[in-house]
Amino acid sequence: MSDGDNPLFQPIRIGGMELRNRIMLPPHGRLTGDPFGGDKQAAAHLAYWRRRADSGAAWVCGLNGFIANPVIPGFEPTGLGATVRGVFRLPRFRERAGQYAEAIHSAGAYASVQLIMQGGMPQSPSGLLANYTNNQVPHEMTADEIAWLVEEYAFSAGEAKAAGLDGVELHANHEDLLQLFLSPATNHRQDEYGGDHDRRMRLLLDVVRRIRLQVGPGFTVGVRLNMDEFFEGGYDLEEGLAIAASLEADGSIDYLHCVVGNNWGSPSYIQPHHYAVARWSELARRYKQALDLPVVYTGRVATVAAATRVIEEGHADVVGMARAMFADGDLVAKARGGRTAEILPCIGTNDCLHRVTVEGMRFGCSVNPRTGRESEPPPTPAESPRRVLVAGAGPAGLELAASLAERGHRVSLWEREDEIGGQMRVAARAAENAAYADFMAFQERRLAELGVDVKLGHEAVADAVADAGFDVVAVATGARARRPPIPGVDQPFVVEGREVMLGRAQVGRKVLVVAMEDHMQPLTIAGHLTDLGRDVTVLYQTPAIAPLVGRYSIGAPLAKLSAAGARVEVMERVAGIEPGHVVSRNVYSGAERVHAGYDSVVLACGGEADAALHTALRGRVPELHILGDAYAPRRISFATRQAYELARRL
Repeated sequence: MSDGDNPLFQPIRIGGMELRNRIMLPPHGRLTGDPFGGDKQAAAHLAYWRRRADSGAAWVCGLNGFIANPVIPGFEPTGLGATVRGVFRLPRFRERAGQYAEAIHSAGAYASVQLIMQGGMPQSPSGLLANYTNNQVPHEMTADEIAWLVEEYAFSAGEAKAAGLDGVELHANHEDLLQLFLSPATNHRQDEYGGDHDRRMRLLLDVVRRIRLQVGPGFTVGVRLNMDEFFEGGYDLEEGLAIAASLEADGSIDYLHCVVGNNWGSPSYIQPHHYAVARWSELARRYKQALDLPVVYTGRVATVAAATRVIEEGHADVVGMARAMFADGDLVAKARGGRTAEILPCIGTNDCLHRVTVEGMRFGCSVNPRTGRESEPPPTPAESPRRVLVAGAGPAGLELAASLAERGHRVSLWEREDEIGGQMRVAARAAENAAYADFMAFQERRLAELGVDVKLGHEAVADAVADAGFDVVAVATGARARRPPIPGVDQPFVVEGREVMLGRAQVGRKVLVVAMEDHMQPLTIAGHLTDLGRDVTVLYQTPAIAPLVGRYSIGAPLAKLSAAGARVEVMERVAGIEPGHVVSRNVYSGAERVHAGYDSVVLACGGEADAALHTALRGRVPELHILGDAYAPRRISFATRQAYELARRL
């Protein structure tokens, strides 16, 4: 399909913006750097957005615009996005927002900001809890506080316009305060701001009217709305359509941004790979059919094909793409040039978010270690190309081999299995991990185009490596399955989860999964077992389930397990395995329990570094390195990041 035929690349007018295509980037770049922080952070933020605008995105709604919070002196809001002062009151707001606007405009795109007031931090309409995963009771707002907040929204929009931005978007979804007022689940007020539809609409309408009065015509104003709360007691699709109709009838806004996400449940606000691409765009079509306002749809639009389908089938006028742009900042240019095979695929792990929000680490994309580093100089061609052997074709080895070849080194990649991918290849057997295969296929094409000498079914044996005359050897041999020292673990009915995933081990009807890994592996294995029709129980010795899987992702696998009748228990350390039963002990009290009637025990215990080759090669090759799981078993984002760093230095 040519540019002229592809509806994704047709222009459209939204408010005061004449968009060159139908691709919008919703807020997410704050992870790459604080635009209002130090100069280095601001530069990283700007470079991230500028790269994507240069690629051809039409509209960047990239700033997270937190509104000042009307808390009492000394109250400390907590949680994701918590704030007191708000960004629009910062002395450097106009300067930094103006730099952002200039960078986007100079690339031919439009720039806007989302106005956010995180609900329950501590503000709320009725003091009610908004979800089942947080028990911090919020503050019920007074009429005076509501009036103050309406004016603060107007002030904030005015500051955005004064800074040179093209529009603002009201965040009335994802547990924002505006959503809490819209929702019958959380708004039980007895005054003019709660009760029936019209009174629950009042705060949002007061805000959009006051903003329009502040900014005047020509400045684009939109609302981002949950299409259906998917939450007990919340509003459904029909009520969502009624909210949209009231907004349109008021005449103050220029577009509606349609999303889903049900209060940290399933689906959550940023849906992981457990869900199909653009899964909820059919709901957006209902809004588009009911409204004359332009409709934007965002939600797991992970591929150009999905984005095109959303527009082509009339589900929305514009698509929002966020994580797909994490994976490949040149996505738009590649798509427009017909080079979709060159687009680095997003695999939807959400580790881009959880690295920051759960572990406090630097932002990073699982498949693209360059993301977030746009302000840094790219790796330069190697001054003296060298012969390099990469041993192991898992995520670390694949990325290292390709990155070194891109710099001009002569690279060989040896893999003992008959296929590339390492543990990704195993994980891809799970239904929800289908996108992993797309990434491995991308890496395979990349290596072939770069001329990397790939040998499959060829184990890197120390003597052969030492005799081959390579200048550099990098060991990325991954990890072997960890088999914990539990009495009875070597009995025949105890099998490795990896072997089950690969179809090499059979299990009985009733299965107990021993979970000793902090990320997704135990949940993936348990979910795969339920897909096979097994009766599953999972025992975690940690106080929480999958403690390194954040709130954006945890709901999906747990919903799958619950729907299949699986049981998950925590704080239970497996202390012994015997035919017919398993003994566990509480990790704190030591209290013993017996779990009887299981046909099979499946180990989901992560991996142990397979560093034997590295040990055997010490002192036998001119230069030796180790990376990925062979150094210490971690996740894909760790492996690709280590590969990128090593490739830069060789």
